[in-house]
Amino acid sequence: MTNLNGVLRQLRNERQRAQQEVQRIDAALTALSGGNHKRQGSTGTRRLSAAARRKIAAAQRARWAKIKKAA
Repeated sequence: MTNLNGVLRQLRNERQRAQQEVQRIDAALTALSGGNHKRQGSTGTRRLSAAARRKIAAAQRARWAKIKKAA
């Protein structure tokens, strides 16, 4: 039984060491990514609906018409 207890103690120590290492890695990732390393997979692009694109296009056409009218 003493041999089994020794093995269990070693395993617990190794688990604790591994947890500390994971915490250090998380801290490094947080520092390198500016505090939010969970967004690694996102591209950061937003998608507009077709209606929103139409509104933007109409507004731009109105701006160009205004400029051309003034010229």
